[in-house]
Amino acid sequence: MIIDLNETTVSTVARKLVSVREEGGAVALGRVLTLIIKSDYRPVEEAIEAANDASREHPMRVIVLVTHPEDASRLDAQIRVGGDAGASEVVILRAHGDAGSNPESLVTGLLLPDAPVVVWWPDSPPAAPALDPLGRIAHRRITDSSTSPEAADRLQRLDETYRPGDTDLAWTRLTRWREQLASVLDQPPYEDVTAVEVRGASTSPSTALLAAWLGLALEVPVAWQYERPSTWDHGIHSVRLARPSGDILLERHSPTHATLTQPGQPDHDLLLPRRSLRECLAEELRRLDPDRLYGRVITDGWDALRAPAETHGTAAVPTIPSDHAESAE
Repeated sequence: MIIDLNETTVSTVARKLVSVREEGGAVALGRVLTLIIKSDYRPVEEAIEAANDASREHPMRVIVLVTHPEDASRLDAQIRVGGDAGASEVVILRAHGDAGSNPESLVTGLLLPDAPVVVWWPDSPPAAPALDPLGRIAHRRITDSSTSPEAADRLQRLDETYRPGDTDLAWTRLTRWREQLASVLDQPPYEDVTAVEVRGASTSPSTALLAAWLGLALEVPVAWQYERPSTWDHGIHSVRLARPSGDILLERHSPTHATLTQPGQPDHDLLLPRRSLRECLAEELRRLDPDRLYGRVITDGWDALRAPAETHGTAAVPTIPSDHAESAE
């Protein structure tokens, strides 16, 4: 069911939510959190669909706030429940002009009582998420540097502004890569890794985060290199781990499959698909405490990766071109 409320107020929207629950028998008792999705101008249907899918694992209220600062002041709203909202309640607020000048006041009256708050910026994140008006009321703050327009310094900004509770979907997309690499190193021969090479597309912040994680976890030199677009134009391409008995190579050949090459063993074809937006969001919503590993990677690991080779033994960091369209892992 979809209910449109044009030129309305937040209190009217809140009353309508209560009315819908009473008339339709819908209840909010099973909701475990409030997810706020913040966007400027842009349609966010893809983000809403991802939230609806994730709500089947994490029942929640979804508040979508889209601001149009240059318009005349007014607030339009839409409420979605039932089949149009998955296992959630979706409230879409379109704040025009001055109506969107205080985003915190727009959402406060719609938050679930005594429930954690997560804020997600699916397109253009604020410069410092923890200092943003919405970020200040959130337990977790989710950005996605693969969509950030500040391509040249997107990860450096996350490093400089990081606060516990921040996370980034470019990091979440690495879960399968991290699991696969950890699994390989848990098998004999149990040799130390002496060097690491990570290769990927220049538009992939996940490639840089994987290199930073490996350098932090293994405490070895990491060479982080970009592929030419004609060779590989999206996401992570390969990871090479050097050991005394020979190199381990995990190389992706398509968006869904990769090959694992190890000394003395036949090559293994692996299913290594790129993760969907729904999968990444659902994973982030499973934890409402700070992701301390991500915090170490985006600060200590990223700083070590960027350090001069002669000082820290890591490869020089390539410049991320700012004129490329962003791509996910």
